Amino acid sequence: MTGTTVTRADLAEAVYEQVGLSHNESADLVEAVLDEISQTLISGESVKLSSFGSFTIREKGERIGRNPKTGIEVPIKPRKVLVFRASHVLKNRINVGK
Repeated sequence: MTGTTVTRADLAEAVYEQVGLSHNESADLVEAVLDEISQTLISGESVKLSSFGSFTIREKGERIGRNPKTGIEVPIKPRKVLVFRASHVLKNRINVGK
């Protein structure tokens, strides 16, 4: 692993280079796509990107946790968590390294 992170600016730059839109249009396109994904997840729907994976929201119920330092039991409130499941195509590409 290289330890680098892909940022919104990196994505916008890739769109600029590969699609040929202006820098501003590329940044706006990336923002629009990310906003659409976010809004879809917020509304409770799943997002599936073919050959990449799917994002879903899962409800976690209330449970009792324990503070590892003190051993005191603490209630953990119910919450929603984001789950990503990679597609088999992505998993294969990662394992082959292409």
